[in-house]
Amino acid sequence: MCETVSPAVSQGVIDQLFATAAAPVECSEATALLWQHYRLRGVASPLNSERDANFHIRGYDGREYVLKLSHPAENRAVTDFQSRALLHARAADPSLPIPQLLPRHDGQPYAVVALADGSQRVLRLLSYLAGQPLHQIQRSAAQRRHLGQTLGRLDNALRDYAHPAAHHPLLWDIQHAQRLQPLLDETPDSAQKTLLADWLAHFMQQVQPQLAGLRRQVIHNDLNPHNVLVDPQDQIRTAGLIDFGDMVQAPLINELAVACSYQLSSSENPLDGAGELIAGYHAVCPLLPGEIDLLYPLIMTRLCMTVTITGWRAARYPENRSYILRNNGLSWDGLQRLAAFGPARASAYLQPLCQTKGQA
Repeated sequence: MCETVSPAVSQGVIDQLFATAAAPVECSEATALLWQHYRLRGVASPLNSERDANFHIRGYDGREYVLKLSHPAENRAVTDFQSRALLHARAADPSLPIPQLLPRHDGQPYAVVALADGSQRVLRLLSYLAGQPLHQIQRSAAQRRHLGQTLGRLDNALRDYAHPAAHHPLLWDIQHAQRLQPLLDETPDSAQKTLLADWLAHFMQQVQPQLAGLRRQVIHNDLNPHNVLVDPQDQIRTAGLIDFGDMVQAPLINELAVACSYQLSSSENPLDGAGELIAGYHAVCPLLPGEIDLLYPLIMTRLCMTVTITGWRAARYPENRSYILRNNGLSWDGLQRLAAFGPARASAYLQPLCQTKGQA
């Protein structure tokens, strides 16, 4: 299925990964590819995904896998970037709870395959990580702290990872939030649109110029609760970080801003829900003062992105609306409460948090 996109959006501003939907892939085709390229047989069932065609595989060998077919519009270099990042991170920290990229029967890390719909896509097979998605689990401070530590370990493992495609354009990249403007232009006027537009203008004028001086590296960039698995028997322990499809090279603090945007509380201080995550991260991957100062506006910007992008996409893909909007409502609520909390109170909370709890 393809959709018509307005001229403002079609001028290369919006990544075609989000502007076009790929044709669906049948389970029978997935299992045929599994045998052809990995010499494995099993039963395939589709998994929800924003862009790729993903399948849960129950192998006849008793193991479970995830078979991924990239979106046909994804640059091959970007797919290579993501794949080699997994290999690099596991080599740097073998006990990290991240998927293992499994080689084809000929030893290659992935294959370019032609599908029945005429498209060409990259085929990859990953180990399946057992665990319960974080959004289905009762939250706790200890759980958030362990998650922050695990994310810090991942970023430490990726610190020296380099790839030519690390700077690829991505709609979900906070440092380039100005790419939201065409989406907002298409959004009907409302109080919500006004708040989003006002914050975007503030970001471009006041926040974006400060990002150039921050340390940068490759980051996961999408630690939402659907991408975190928790040990069902020990619900404090992070059992898996999954979905590396939004990886990009960016200011390191953006990683934590993304994660915190999904950990806000309903209390008077919306950041206290993210406090232990921040402290856990800081204990493993210490933050610098300039990064802490920008954490509040970057969380605000990520919340704006979530509300804007998911609303725009849901209008175009109503058949996938519930999946696309899974984080929209909470993000809009968090954005309003965090805006009311204000930068001064946020700074007063974050600075001592990283000086004390982070050193524990």
